[in-house]
This record gives sequence, C-alpha cells and structure tokens, in this order.
Amino acid sequence: MPPDALADRLKSGLLSFPVTHFDGDLRVDEARYREHLAWQSSFDVAGLFAAGGTGEGFSLTSEEIDRVLRIAVEEAGDRVPVLAPATGSTAQAVAQAKAAQEAGASGLLLFPPYLTEASQAGLVEHIGAVCRASDLGVIVYSRANAVLTDVTVAEVADRNPTLIGLKDGIGDIEQMTRTYARVGDRLIYVGGLPTAETFALPLLQLGVSTYSSALYNFLPEFALRFYAAVRAQDRVAVYSMLNDFVIPYIDIRDRQRGYAVSIVKAGLTAVGKDGGRVRPPLTDLTEEELAELTTLISKVS
Repeated sequence: MPPDALADRLKSGLLSFPVTHFDGDLRVDEARYREHLAWQSSFDVAGLFAAGGTGEGFSLTSEEIDRVLRIAVEEAGDRVPVLAPATGSTAQAVAQAKAAQEAGASGLLLFPPYLTEASQAGLVEHIGAVCRASDLGVIVYSRANAVLTDVTVAEVADRNPTLIGLKDGIGDIEQMTRTYARVGDRLIYVGGLPTAETFALPLLQLGVSTYSSALYNFLPEFALRFYAAVRAQDRVAVYSMLNDFVIPYIDIRDRQRGYAVSIVKAGLTAVGKDGGRVRPPLTDLTEEELAELTTLISKVS
C-alpha cells in the first residue's frame, strides 16, 4: 500500500495491537492466533499492528516476528492494513523493515532502539536508515529512550518521504502542541499511551486523530463505541464509559508492572476466547484479578 494511501486509511478509524497467542509451552499458537485475527478484522478497524505492544513483539525472536507477521498478512491483510514492527538496534530494525516488505506488510511501526539512550541526531539517523530500507510507510513511536522533540520530528519528516506518522507514548501536552504547530498535517498522529482511551479526548484537540486500543482485543464493539464518542467529542458518553469500565480496568492494570499486556490476554479469557499466558519477564493476572476483570467486563459487554 502506498504510504499516502496508508496514512489516509489509518487516520480514518481505530487501530489495535492483536495479542500473540502462546500454547502451554509458550510457543506461538498459530491456530488460536489466526482465529483471533479473523475476529479482529471482522469489525470496522483502520489498522492492525502485528507483533507489537500487546502482541509481545519485545518477547518474540526475529524469526517469530516474521512468522507472526506473515500469518497476520495471510489472515487479515486483504481486509485491513497490517503493520509490522521494526525493533532493536538500527541494523535489526533495517533487517525487519526489509523482511516486512517481503512478507506483504502494509507499513511499519518503528519502536525505540533497544536499551541504549541516543541523541536527537542519532535518532534522526536511526529513523532515516529504517525509512530507506523499504518502500513502506513508517510510523515512529516516540517514547522511552527515543522521545523526539518537535525540531527532530520536523527534520525526519522533511528528510524521509515515507515517514507518515508519529505515535506519541509520552503525553506531554506542550511537546505535542509544539510538534503539531511545527509539522502540522504532514504526519498523522497516533495516541500510544496505555490505556489510550483515557487520553483520547484531550489529545484529539492536539491533532491526535486516532489511537491504538488494547481494549479492542477483547471488547471490540465497546472500543469502537468509545472511539466514535471521542471523534464526536461527546464528553458525556466518553466520561460515562471511562467511569463504567476504563478507569476500574486501569485500577487492575496498575497493580503490577507489565500488566498492560497481561490484562489484555486475561480480557480475552474473560470473554471466552482464551488469551493464554504471557512470556517472562511478564506475569499473568492472579485468579482473583481475573475474576474481578470478568465481572467488570460483564457490565459493559
């Protein structure tokens, strides 16, 4: 898909990271993953990020990422754009970008370089190398050790025609305002804070027109209703859904580090679709927390 066409598609609706299913031995469970993709792509969603955040891309090998991506393209790529991850070092991210194009991905989400801190000049070169590695449209994720200033975003947007978007994982209002003021509609802006629904309404005012919803994994209809309320700027509906579900959900999520992924898989189990376990170093919800989540979900499903 041409980068411009991908940008138009992604900013038209809700985005999500499908979880990657593992079997009892924590190996990729292809059958359950395919079932999940078929379900996720049957709704009106604008894009799916394979092997991303809740897809546990950080815990997959390079070979597994390629396999998971190819499965996603085969299962859902004819109905919805499938974006691949580019992770790790610059060399690894470049290799993954090339592999993603070969696998038929529609675009790339560039994650921060692994572990090490980097200067803004270094990040400019990192982003440029990945953009040059393929013809795919690229969204860069600004978070953790790769927080981009407005000047840097403007520079990489100017230097890389295939850069189509910025995913914000920081929530700094001043920085986002500076970025949109400087770059404007040259890029699409994607909300990437956990849980994205909490920030969706205020960030809309800053040019962040869409976001990736983890809730979509197990409550797709609720997630789509919430997104529609945000785009309509229906504050009453948004805050009603925040109070009824999102905030109590966050209260469970915040009990342990890493639960932002674990609770999504637990949510699938709670709705009868068996999300399975997470890989270490993440930990699963306790039985008591799963029961609490199941009760909460029953109130909105």
